[in-house]
Amino acid sequence: MTTAAWFVLIGILLITMGLRSAFLQRMRLTPSIVYLAIGVTLGPSLLGAFHFNPLKQAHLLEVLAEIAVLVSLFIAGMKMPLPFRWREWRVPVRLAFVSMSISVALTAAFGYYILALPLGAAVVLGAILAPTDPVLATDVQVRHMGDKDPLRFTLTSEAGMNDGSAFPFVMLGLAMLSAPLSLDMLQGWLLKEILWSTLMALVVGVVMGRLLAQLVWKQRFMISEGPLLDDFLGLGLIGVVYGVCLLLDAWGFLAVFAAAIALRQSERKLANTHAPASDVPPVPDTSILDEEATPQHGTQVAEGSLVFKESLERLSELVLVMLLGGMLFIDSWSMRAVGLALFLFVIVRPVSVFIGLLGSGTPMRLRMLVGWFGVRGIGSIYYLMFAIVFGLPEALAVEFIHITLVVIVLSIIIHGLTVKPMMSKWWP
Repeated sequence: MTTAAWFVLIGILLITMGLRSAFLQRMRLTPSIVYLAIGVTLGPSLLGAFHFNPLKQAHLLEVLAEIAVLVSLFIAGMKMPLPFRWREWRVPVRLAFVSMSISVALTAAFGYYILALPLGAAVVLGAILAPTDPVLATDVQVRHMGDKDPLRFTLTSEAGMNDGSAFPFVMLGLAMLSAPLSLDMLQGWLLKEILWSTLMALVVGVVMGRLLAQLVWKQRFMISEGPLLDDFLGLGLIGVVYGVCLLLDAWGFLAVFAAAIALRQSERKLANTHAPASDVPPVPDTSILDEEATPQHGTQVAEGSLVFKESLERLSELVLVMLLGGMLFIDSWSMRAVGLALFLFVIVRPVSVFIGLLGSGTPMRLRMLVGWFGVRGIGSIYYLMFAIVFGLPEALAVEFIHITLVVIVLSIIIHGLTVKPMMSKWWP
């Protein structure tokens, strides 16, 4: 396709999605399904108008997926309606760490015993496919800053955390590919990849988010030298937090999510407890705002930058899902890939959720819906590209590309087509 044709195609697609076509609404098609259909049609599976080679373009795709996940995690964190308190967060924390670990183990067992993969490779594959996705799961995400719906809160906060909690298992699997698993390796992994990287990510995220909230508050309401660029402040926080975590070998995804929560909750606390009543009105209880409510633009960084970042997230979704269609070949659809995808959706996700939430007191209906809506997407693409760039053997890389693409495509289709009917029938 020529450059002009791409401009026309993308322009028409953006206008169509922007107008919220009545046809798409009646068909209950998610944006990801539309983008995927166009990508597959133009890609090597049908017309062959373009082909994106993920093996040769692994660095580029890693960066694109990395940016998309970071922006989505920051948006998810800013929308969290509650500060971190164990009573409200115990369910998503269990899902993000306990259930995710069980998911890695079950998927790795399938890869080792059924697909006959080396144990290290099976662990890497399990870690790639375990995280739920904050980018593509838009229909089951928290919709706005005051949305306290238990299902959407649980799924959004789980996705925000498990994109970081899966990283240790990626590193463990890659280490096992180069050396046999030993007690020393396991101890080093627990100390560095679990304790150090996780704790430092949380510390960096929380501290940076609170510091920015304090700095902006003083600049905006104490010094008052002029309006601030909320978009730049939000993007800058993402960059600083993620960069510091890379320097410290901490999990940047988890840190960015924590920073967004800390920024949002710190701004709310400052606005409600320290602002002079005559100068700055208290921040309203956003739990009573509906989805179309207009935020107090300029009052808080979290609210002021949300619109721009949501647009950036949607654009990232469009680009990456269309590229996904351009990576997919007909021969990617093997029984190994489809079988693993169905095993992941029907067995791994429900079982891991059920075990992870044992004794939590979670209502059965919530468990069932959470156990079904384990959307896989851009996070899995990032981990796959990370493993390839890290040095995953080419033969394994090619097979993992086919498997991961099939899993994501089936997740987009199956979860995308079932989300609205199931939410309307089973969830108030």
